[in-house]
Amino acid sequence: MTRIILKRYEGRTVRDGGLWVYDNEIDRTEGEYKNGDIVDVYSYKEDFIGRGYINDHSKIRIRLLSRDPEETIDREFFKKRVRDAWDYRKSVVETDCCRVVFSDSDRLPGLIVDKFEDVLVFEIDTLGMDVRKEMLVDVVKEVFAEDGLPLRGIYERSDAKVRTLEGLERVKGFLSDPFPTVIPVKENGVKLQVNVAEGQKTGYFLDQKYNHLAIRRLCTGKSVLDCCTHTGGFALSAAVTASEVTGIDASELAIEQARVNSELNGFNNTRFEVADVFDYLVEKQKEGRLYDVIILDPPAFTKSKNSLKNAVKGYKEINYRAMKLLKPGGYLITCSCSEYMERSHFLSILLNAANDAHKRLRLVENRAQSPDHPVILGNNVSDYLKCVILQVNDR
Repeated sequence: MTRIILKRYEGRTVRDGGLWVYDNEIDRTEGEYKNGDIVDVYSYKEDFIGRGYINDHSKIRIRLLSRDPEETIDREFFKKRVRDAWDYRKSVVETDCCRVVFSDSDRLPGLIVDKFEDVLVFEIDTLGMDVRKEMLVDVVKEVFAEDGLPLRGIYERSDAKVRTLEGLERVKGFLSDPFPTVIPVKENGVKLQVNVAEGQKTGYFLDQKYNHLAIRRLCTGKSVLDCCTHTGGFALSAAVTASEVTGIDASELAIEQARVNSELNGFNNTRFEVADVFDYLVEKQKEGRLYDVIILDPPAFTKSKNSLKNAVKGYKEINYRAMKLLKPGGYLITCSCSEYMERSHFLSILLNAANDAHKRLRLVENRAQSPDHPVILGNNVSDYLKCVILQVNDR
């Protein structure tokens, strides 16, 4: 086995539970390898740290798979990891639609598998997993077959930009016989259509599943504005109890799907518009419009630490605008899906926005992603979704 020796004082992240070894942490290599191969990682004192796959194209040079020097990284290893991930989901969430594998959180870095009824969607973001794609598809199918769960098809959505950092092309397409890619599903009793080929990410944001449900009680008999609604996740859940719901999004494709989803449920209290969220909030403030509940679920304003400063401005502005549009005692459900925006920092931004808006905030709930996207303590990247429910009052 090829040995990778780290520099002195390096490797603290992996010793604290992380899975990534960066290129600038490596002192020397003993042995030969090709990208995607399994290598062993040692401290500068030559203590064994872990075993994982290597890629010279990436700044994250090695992603660890195991810390056991006796463990063989083979087909059975990957099958056991997938089995462990699936068994966990069966224990903590309803599994008709859920995330089956969540990359580092399931000790399968670079692999995401989502389940929409009898269809699976694979997202493979790293070279180490990409070279094992065929085997990974087979072991996932085996795990489901062992549980008596037939699959209608598998689709690949490995078209995330992050693949270019691994020296990989962005690809998508069938990993099974072709099938209709618009999948009818239910989420918390609401009917939806998920387009696994053209929807964002793997087709739908499963991480907000239980946050969608959590807002229903607050929306009972209320007027609701859902900003960045995508295909209507929050808006349609609110529509179950609300008197009226408006959903806006910049994507015409997403809004059209939201309208279809609303019709599937027979809702007559929803309206969806294509609009820029910042422009819309300013316009409604000028009109003097007020709402009982406002939901903010924008795309990540930052995808790197370098752009965090601008992201802070964006999050403060959008939340300030929303607070100004709420009736006294109204509710704000506000989200950030950026892994670089720490929870404490996000809360401080909300407080600053409230100060500027002359509002007082009561924290109702401080929520995260659903349990099928598990947070690993010590791994801040896994704690990426903040969903904060606030009551907003005048001072």
